[in-house]
Amino acid sequence: MSLRIAIDTGGTFTDVIAIDETTGEQLAIKTPSTPDDPSRGLINGIEEVLGERDASLSQILHGTTTATNAVLQHRFEGLGLLVTAGFRHIIEIARQSVPDGYGNSFFWVKPPRLVPLHLVQEVTERLSYDGSVMTPLDEKSVIEAVDHLVDFGVTRIAVCLLHSYANPTHEQRVGAIIEEHFPDTFVSLSSVVLPEYREYERAMTTLIDVMVKPYCQTYLGRARDRIAEGSGDKPFLIMQSNGGIVSSEAAGEKPVTMLLSGPAGGVLGATHMASLAGYRDILTLDVGGTSTDVSLVRGLTPQLSTHTTVEHYPVKTPMLDVVAVGAGGGSLAWIDPYGALKVGPQSAGADPGPICYRRGGTEPTVTDAGVVLGRLPGALIGGGLKLDVDAARSAFETLGETLGLSAEEAAAGVLEIAASNQVQGIRQVTTTRGLDPGDYAMIAFGGAGGLFAADVADFLGIKTAVSPPNPGNLSAFGLHVCDIKRDYVRTLVRQQSSATVDELDGLWAELEQLGRDEIAAEGVARDAIVLERSADVRYVGEGHEVLVPIPAGLSGGDAVEHMWSDFHRVHDDTFGFHYEGSQDVEVVSLRVQAIGRMHRPDVRTIEPGADAPGPAGARDVYWRGRGWISCPIWRREGLSRGFATQGPGIVEEYGSTLVVPEGWALRNDDYGNLILEKMA
Repeated sequence: MSLRIAIDTGGTFTDVIAIDETTGEQLAIKTPSTPDDPSRGLINGIEEVLGERDASLSQILHGTTTATNAVLQHRFEGLGLLVTAGFRHIIEIARQSVPDGYGNSFFWVKPPRLVPLHLVQEVTERLSYDGSVMTPLDEKSVIEAVDHLVDFGVTRIAVCLLHSYANPTHEQRVGAIIEEHFPDTFVSLSSVVLPEYREYERAMTTLIDVMVKPYCQTYLGRARDRIAEGSGDKPFLIMQSNGGIVSSEAAGEKPVTMLLSGPAGGVLGATHMASLAGYRDILTLDVGGTSTDVSLVRGLTPQLSTHTTVEHYPVKTPMLDVVAVGAGGGSLAWIDPYGALKVGPQSAGADPGPICYRRGGTEPTVTDAGVVLGRLPGALIGGGLKLDVDAARSAFETLGETLGLSAEEAAAGVLEIAASNQVQGIRQVTTTRGLDPGDYAMIAFGGAGGLFAADVADFLGIKTAVSPPNPGNLSAFGLHVCDIKRDYVRTLVRQQSSATVDELDGLWAELEQLGRDEIAAEGVARDAIVLERSADVRYVGEGHEVLVPIPAGLSGGDAVEHMWSDFHRVHDDTFGFHYEGSQDVEVVSLRVQAIGRMHRPDVRTIEPGADAPGPAGARDVYWRGRGWISCPIWRREGLSRGFATQGPGIVEEYGSTLVVPEGWALRNDDYGNLILEKMA
């Protein structure tokens, strides 16, 4: 038996989905994450799967939150920045913008800088916007600047020289000098990380890349070594933020592409299962232990963004458009100085975890609330994690006394606040963009997705919510249904009135050739490589661009003409207006995404049942306004195709629990998707 193993490392649990390459059978496993060394949790998951199935390993696919966590935990120590002489204040000046507008400027506090000013050093050189050399590179100034940084304890240096996107030679020489004279220093070059104009965003993205590089390279290297010790030299592929995978070596060289690695797998897995269930327009609700990630998928196509923020910091690299909120199973319940009940964003994490985990947790969490209300069973992970119901209840009795509420009312309040926080995340990708969430089906997954599916849907007027098979491990499953992807971009500011087809099409062709070569180097046959063109375009005078995709098959003048003409439609869809015929247009950057198609495993259908299965038991569950009600408990693995029931009830399985309130109907489709539908 040969297994293809996918592993998603989260803040609380490491989720594994192994697929038998012969039969298509899936095996789902959860193990505790090991934040001090994520490679240990990864190897533990692999060993548990191989031990249980007595099988060989063919390939490892991996999604991780390590890069994101390094940013969120402000691991800024040891960072330095090299810039062109005269541009030392790039990070300090930033964009001179204030969140929520300048009316908030009195209250807004500027976030911590990634690099303090004394660790930003200038080197003597200067390029023009077209890449021509105005001032040659002074190599002595490079050595002096790096010497200064190293004396202050800098071990990671980002290099962001003016207009290096147009001519990378100066940055390349700086990198070579640092490697020669300071070999123990990590370096990232902006001309490699983000060859685009806008110095501030390029500098910030490069700083984040070099900031997370030591953590990612170290743990990926340990994982490779341990995999080789146990199973030999096997392909070890890493999920990127853009929804594609690359080799672990390539991911370590440019780790900024891993920032949304884990959530991207969930979006792909949800999209795949939605297609089998017959839904094309969906919202994804991925509720993990630490956070909830939400996204919008239209026509089975996940939305892609080229500009996002991680906490307060801008990152310009292609990512699936995912919004994260601090509301997960481990989110802490607390009372603010004004006496109001709050939930998150602080989390109990994997260690010590919620109170009910018996690992030393002392503050009540969302998971503890679910246990107190009977929504969750007395043990998780197939009975492998026994829960201390009495300890959780005691904590909520204390919390309730402070608020003048019973333990049940306090716990119900915590779940409602957590659901409300998740709703705000979904509104960011729907109502704030002029979309009605009620027009979409919701795919709810993650270990706590089923706990909130119906409540979040009720908040938003969503009529259908889907719990896919093994929802607690869907992000890991998503790694099995992705492709190898690489993104390429080149800034080339040209107005429509003066641009030439030969120049634009020639640059696209150059990026396409680079993509073919690098994807082929990953072991993909050239006839399995797909190349997709796009461009960043704007009206002359605008400060920001919109992304204009080029349909497959268009090249030469046809591709360029489509870019110019379709821009007006995309601009109107994005902003609600356009100036066609009255305002000149300019292209800013050309993009190519190279895709190496990978094999997707078949999802097996489940068998129809001759007789309707009965519940596995019953449990008292607390519902606000109804009190304690005895509810049937169903085991998911015992539900046959076509099974149907109505709430209230609970469906339990290895890695998740689905709550079915009154007013909701439940049915099981051909592929084991549990479909929740709001009753009239």
